Amino acid sequence: MADTTDTGGQSRTVTGDPQLDTAVQQWLTWDRNPRTRAQVDSLVAAGRLDDLRSRFCSRLSFGTAGLRAPMGAGFNRINDLTVIQSTQGLHAYLCRCFADFNSRGVVIGFDTRGQEESGCSSIRLAKLTAAVMLSRDVPVHLFSSVVPTPYVPFAVRKLGAAAGVMITASHNPKEDNGYKVYWCNGAQISSPHDKEVLRCIEEHLEPWSASCWDQDLVDGSSLRTDPLIHINSCYMDELASLCFHRSLNSSCPLKFVHSSFHGVGHSFVQEAFQVFGFAPPIPVPEQKDPDPNFSSVRCPNPEEGESVLELSLLLAERENARVVLATDPDADRLAVAERGDRCGWKVFTGNELAALLGWWMLFNWKENHPDPADTQRVYMLATSVSSKILRALARAEGFHFEETLPGFKWIGNRIHDLSKTGNQVIFAFEESIGFLCGSMVPEKDGVSAAVVVAEMAAYLQNQNLSLNQQLHNIYTTYGYHLSKTSYVTCNDPPTIQRIFSRIRNFEGDGLYPKVCGGLCVIHVRDVTTGYDSSHADLRSVLPVLRNSQMITFTLQNGVVATLRTSGTEPKIKYYAEFCAAPGQSDVRRLEEELQGVTAALLNEFLQPDKNHLII
Repeated sequence: MADTTDTGGQSRTVTGDPQLDTAVQQWLTWDRNPRTRAQVDSLVAAGRLDDLRSRFCSRLSFGTAGLRAPMGAGFNRINDLTVIQSTQGLHAYLCRCFADFNSRGVVIGFDTRGQEESGCSSIRLAKLTAAVMLSRDVPVHLFSSVVPTPYVPFAVRKLGAAAGVMITASHNPKEDNGYKVYWCNGAQISSPHDKEVLRCIEEHLEPWSASCWDQDLVDGSSLRTDPLIHINSCYMDELASLCFHRSLNSSCPLKFVHSSFHGVGHSFVQEAFQVFGFAPPIPVPEQKDPDPNFSSVRCPNPEEGESVLELSLLLAERENARVVLATDPDADRLAVAERGDRCGWKVFTGNELAALLGWWMLFNWKENHPDPADTQRVYMLATSVSSKILRALARAEGFHFEETLPGFKWIGNRIHDLSKTGNQVIFAFEESIGFLCGSMVPEKDGVSAAVVVAEMAAYLQNQNLSLNQQLHNIYTTYGYHLSKTSYVTCNDPPTIQRIFSRIRNFEGDGLYPKVCGGLCVIHVRDVTTGYDSSHADLRSVLPVLRNSQMITFTLQNGVVATLRTSGTEPKIKYYAEFCAAPGQSDVRRLEEELQGVTAALLNEFLQPDKNHLII
């Protein structure tokens, strides 16, 4: 162990590891948060070197959803100092990109997260973000209260801001927080912006001044405005353009239950229902108000399904409501459940909801645009690990379908590109219950999706159909698309590297698997290396992502299966989908074949490292 001295002149015992000592000392020199400084003292005193190395010997980087990590002390955590550093780097890069940056300013929003141990609440981190910008005379549009994540990119475009920052970790565990950055087009930043911002952060690590730590600067600055009332009004006005059957809504006999999962969604979903002419949905009282501890759920992620929707389903049964809607804590995702006549509750997967919403948006587009030529400029988008059901619709109905890399930042930027050429995206989704109906904001949006699902349910009720019945009608018409999605947890990065390296050399050096579950692999696409065997030049048309792992197998029976690492959590996710042709109605056989492939992904590709995996 070694003694060092911090800026206050106090002698401190540090680790004896020179690299770690330097990083810890640098932290103690810069950090002004007494709670995170106390965490460092405690870790050093306990000799927890592995924990200290994890926190201090690497830095945050942009994943599929910005910077995201546990709250707490360290350069690899979300805290006051890393948020200040990130904002200084963002400021430096925006100054380089926008000559008028000091007139355009930035939008800043936040969710309900907080942590007593570190004091790193979302509102505090949002105010520190604002303080850094204000210290350099940059106008700040800081929301005065919690807002859904899509409100930030919506405001960026509406106000003409240079960029936006949302402090959120969405559906992650309560210990996490995040820093999500949006470009002037409203889409999350992607390459090269993300890499350039990280480079600028490295060049501006030392806090510029005491003002960067001054939350009170926000309240007293004439450069700070509160866009909440104006942006909410604009959002609800534009939301009305997605309402196609208001007269049916006002007389709808269906009752809806809504859970906001202890997050931001309650009041916004209530108002959205009013815009569409519905009676307000029945809120789940235990989950209606913000709670950073997410006290009534084991996991604040409605994607987990029936196990975390228990309170919603019980309330719906008491109230005789047929449809449950659940927005995640930052209200950018939506889960839906429907009560059947005889078979209990049906919790829809993200892919199933996308089939319904894609059909619904196309149905209403054609009702309002009877000229087939208009459909030629219509697009729907999905991430590459999502269902191919929209591709089947596009082939039959004459619109365009495109895939992007996982993460809505790729969808948002593609929407922007298509709009510049006169095309219109009417629906986009990712299988992890992220949906965008229309293109009023280039981000997944649980608020608009919730009320659009409600209107679709009301319309189908008028046709004596349930959502589930209509889903099977869609599959009958366009082909059954059955999918299986799950994950294994792995907290050991070397194990993850070993797993994917083994797959890339399964049959020898540079040779991928030829068989999966007894079925021939006819194509392999490896986005990490840029390899795609389905193209003559063996190069993938999707961008290369060297900092993440993602391999897709196309099998002889039509199943498409993907293994990838999560961009926000220590998980290896796996996806498999059977894309059947119209007329193939033996669903049980299709499900059995799909289950066989899913089991093979685990047993043949992941199980050799089962000691490091939690399945």
